[in-house]
Amino acid sequence: MSVPRPEAADFLRHLADERQLAENTVKAYRRDLGQLETFLCEYLARESWRWSDPDVDRLALRAFLGWLSRQGLSKRSVARKLAATRSFFAFLHLEERIPSNPGRTVRAPKLERRLPGHLSPTDVDTVFGYAEVRAAENTLAGTRTLVILELLYGSGLRLSELHGVDRSAIGTRARQIRVVGKGSKERIVPVTDSALRAIGRYEPRRREVAAPEQDALLVNQEGGRLSRRSIQSAVRDALERAAGARGLSTHALRHSFATHLMEAGADLLAVKELLGHVSLSTTQIYTHTSKERLLRVYKDAHPRSD
Repeated sequence: MSVPRPEAADFLRHLADERQLAENTVKAYRRDLGQLETFLCEYLARESWRWSDPDVDRLALRAFLGWLSRQGLSKRSVARKLAATRSFFAFLHLEERIPSNPGRTVRAPKLERRLPGHLSPTDVDTVFGYAEVRAAENTLAGTRTLVILELLYGSGLRLSELHGVDRSAIGTRARQIRVVGKGSKERIVPVTDSALRAIGRYEPRRREVAAPEQDALLVNQEGGRLSRRSIQSAVRDALERAAGARGLSTHALRHSFATHLMEAGADLLAVKELLGHVSLSTTQIYTHTSKERLLRVYKDAHPRSD
């Protein structure tokens, strides 16, 4: 990966140190800005341009979006890279390094809002039935997988949040768990009785491999914290073997958690807090499921729905 220009490097430090974004998020911004720099060198036909140059304007950024599309990127990826570009120019403008933000008026590609992949309640029952059978074998892997599934679906955790959960963060009596979400923000979420039972079944196997001072809830065979990749692999294996759900990941269980709450009539604001969303608009995608379910009920039940 090429070395970013000084202004871009300052922005990346700002993201990491001041906004405390995750390392992978900062890397994504770095890639996006690297692509923007590569394009501008081609577009301006010179290497010596500056971010404050008049030629680095709205038209240049619109051309950048077209260039990205010609690279075969989806509309969603192009929109994300535009968002990164806007944030970068907003930073430069705030720091008074450029007179205005040329990205502010550039329109993003129009996206279809679609519900992420999720499981039906029947599929969830099948997956947990399979996991219970595996856990009954009383192995570290089997009991651990059940804990993973219970916390992802029962508490709606993100993969990164589950990966970072420590035993000391679990309140057994209060039936709550403290997790660290995006932007290092902590929140308290409920933990189900079935999750607590799964943890209780897993604990003896965990103690066989983990040192007493190890606080990580999920551990590997060597007693260290289980990697995100291993968590993802365990979930994908369970979803594929039990429900034939290929291509779904840990996030599918979080989406299923939110979808099933909304279908059962849960309050949108409550679901927002449980998921740890900053904006209500992020949570509103799950209202689509409720509308679709109501439409199906109407068509099936109303005599003049045809």
